[in-house]
Amino acid sequence: MAKKPPRRRANRVTRVTRFARTKPAPVAVQHERTSPTLLKQAIHAGGGVLRLAPTWVPRSFLTPGRRLKLHTADLYAYGAHRGGIDERWFASTTPAANEGAAWDEGLSYVVHDGKKAFTLREGIQFGGANLVGPDIWDKYRRWPVYSKFFDNFGPIPHHMHQNNAQAALVGQQGKPESYYFPPQLNPTGNNFPYTFFGLEPGTTKQDIRRCLERWNQGDNGILNYSKAYRLQPGTGWLVPPCILHAPGSLVTYEPQWGSDVFGMYQSMVEGRYVPWELLVKDVPPQYHKDLDYLIDQLDWEANVNPRFKDSHYLEPIAAEGGPEKGYVDRWVVYGKIGGEELFTAKELTVQPGVKITIKDRGAYGLIAVQGSGWIDKHRLHTPAMIRFTDLTEDEVFVTYEAARDGVVFDNTGTEPLVTLRYFGPGTNPQAPLVGDYRRNGVK
Repeated sequence: MAKKPPRRRANRVTRVTRFARTKPAPVAVQHERTSPTLLKQAIHAGGGVLRLAPTWVPRSFLTPGRRLKLHTADLYAYGAHRGGIDERWFASTTPAANEGAAWDEGLSYVVHDGKKAFTLREGIQFGGANLVGPDIWDKYRRWPVYSKFFDNFGPIPHHMHQNNAQAALVGQQGKPESYYFPPQLNPTGNNFPYTFFGLEPGTTKQDIRRCLERWNQGDNGILNYSKAYRLQPGTGWLVPPCILHAPGSLVTYEPQWGSDVFGMYQSMVEGRYVPWELLVKDVPPQYHKDLDYLIDQLDWEANVNPRFKDSHYLEPIAAEGGPEKGYVDRWVVYGKIGGEELFTAKELTVQPGVKITIKDRGAYGLIAVQGSGWIDKHRLHTPAMIRFTDLTEDEVFVTYEAARDGVVFDNTGTEPLVTLRYFGPGTNPQAPLVGDYRRNGVK
């Protein structure tokens, strides 16, 4: 899909670095690349399931929501100048484009023989189709998606992500994304558990143009033209490119495309100024002051859609299992963007004492959010508290062949074992479409 290597990336708001000046990054010494032999050893040891170490990502202007189970003493483990840690990335082969970051910030590491052995990105470069599947490898030559927990104390600015055509003008890819709010990580909603989406029907391009003209006059008032939806744990949203959104303060599980293009259209958030540079970060230089171009980046019809919620809101849909079987596997992220299935995600709940085999159509990254047990040869345990350097037992990457052959989940604990797993593009053509949650029965 992309003919150029991806730029180092960050979360949709992380380049608001003016709020925390960072020190120059030290010269990075890259990890010695793995070997085919070591990769085979790790794959064999886990039966096709690779243990992953936690991947923590700091944000220089955001305030950590403190719900990722990271010890409070480690919230600023990268140094206060780098900002607090409010993200954990899963099965990531995309580096974080944070100022002052080391070369491997944002990259997931495979754990073998009790230590970080090599990055998942390195492993996939060696393993190719055997790890991610022939279709994904032939088309992308990488794992083109990733997921994260995003945990912020308050809201972030109203922004959009460019589509492929717009992003190609600056050598990037478009960025669709999705949200699911795990109940296990949301005991509190924090400062603003609401997300603004799109624009109110009847809003005109001239209205938004006036907002951009007022950029340096304080709050430019763009939220006056949008609607906030109260976020509900156990639900989610599918967000295509070119749609304005200002995410709220629930912990969000976010399967998404491996890109970092965005444009901020809100000049202030919670009293903090958002620089104009973040509006035009991924815009060709000749359009940096072209208000018409900036407004035309928005998918206008999608933003003013009077049935916006019906077009993007998600509720879980049972895929298989049920109370009588002791487990249920549910779709939590589904739907197509531009006619394509780019990513999907499932939530598997296994009751105590139940052992099952789950077969999937392709590779996936998995994180446990409740309970304990086993996934094939690997122990699964959801920690209550994590230190920054801990190698936990809650995250794995399941290779293509292992997923298709079937993975054994065994709940040996006393409470439900709950895991979230996300898949790459084209893996689940049988997945539901947006709005299908209104139907009854197993899909």
